[in-house]
Amino acid sequence: MHTEITILLIVFAALFAAFCLLVVVPVYSGLRNINIPHGVANPWKLRVTHCVYVGISIVGQILGQLGLCNQMNFIRRFRCCIMAHKRPVPSGLRIKDLTFSGVPVRVYEPNTAPGEKKRGLVYFHGRGWVFGCNLCRYISLESDTTVVSHRYPAHLDDCEVVTRHFLSIAAADFGVDPRRVAVGGDSAGANLAAALCQRLSKSQDGHLPSPCAQVLIYPALQIADFHLPSYQLNHSVPILFRGRVVFYFLQQILKGKHVPVELKLCYKKWLDPENLPPQFRKGVRCPVVITSHDADISPLLDEDDVLRLAPPTFILTCEFDVLWDYGILFLKRLKDVGVDVTWEHLSDGFHGIISFFNQGWLTFNTNQKNPEKYYIKVRN
Repeated sequence: MHTEITILLIVFAALFAAFCLLVVVPVYSGLRNINIPHGVANPWKLRVTHCVYVGISIVGQILGQLGLCNQMNFIRRFRCCIMAHKRPVPSGLRIKDLTFSGVPVRVYEPNTAPGEKKRGLVYFHGRGWVFGCNLCRYISLESDTTVVSHRYPAHLDDCEVVTRHFLSIAAADFGVDPRRVAVGGDSAGANLAAALCQRLSKSQDGHLPSPCAQVLIYPALQIADFHLPSYQLNHSVPILFRGRVVFYFLQQILKGKHVPVELKLCYKKWLDPENLPPQFRKGVRCPVVITSHDADISPLLDEDDVLRLAPPTFILTCEFDVLWDYGILFLKRLKDVGVDVTWEHLSDGFHGIISFFNQGWLTFNTNQKNPEKYYIKVRN
């Protein structure tokens, strides 16, 4: 009996040691390859946070390879356990989980005087179209705004459905003036917000008002060039590396969302599988050209006539972020066509810093305190 227990303990210890090596070695390797520049907020905390992120990513990958769970779902749940642990709803705020035209959303409503029309914000979360974050209760309370949170990333069609639905019921169901509803997001969510504003500007029907403003927090805005100065300077600064940006955009490329519909139709005659001999087409489905506007994955590169229709815009960029070029270049393009733009730059910020706001020991003390809430309060 004792021998069997000893053998089981040895096997368990060996498996545990192997598991630890599979995690510890890549984490250590990742630590050696990162760059924590002088001037970044809380450098040691950023280093530890990066190690945790790498560790859970590797564990998720191992569990995925074993068929136990999906890597992204594991990372999302782990992240939620750390950063989005259940907190009591603060006084003066109501939180509801609802469905808008089949799309799940979470609504944050501040308590206001009866009869007073409130402002609204439809917010799309970032994390590379893969994760969500918890920032909306703070924005809602501090800017006295009803916030509709698209809790997990989705394609642009879902974002449009949620926004149109909210605009149509804002006054009756939430006491929100639909003419005072803005859209916003961080990172990939900012990409969705900017692309949505462009889509809505192209299809105005007069029945619903357009968003009164767009709030773009370190936005991802183009897929054409990954060698801009911010990529070169911050390619290995946590939490977002250049390679990780390419990975996130690759998810859209694999779906064919990076090529305009007109170009797809043009090259289809050359890339049509029907041109292949029958023996090379067994079990292969012919691709369908989707006529969706999801190809607008690069709002920065749209035409001047479209950008000119953009609402007043707030852009937040961070000094130690591979994406700060996007925000500043978008700022210039919008100003060149006469759009009112407010720009804030966090001189000690890094990509993702907003997600850590008010998270206890994970909070990063930056020199500027969430300027987007003041913009939302003043602008709409």
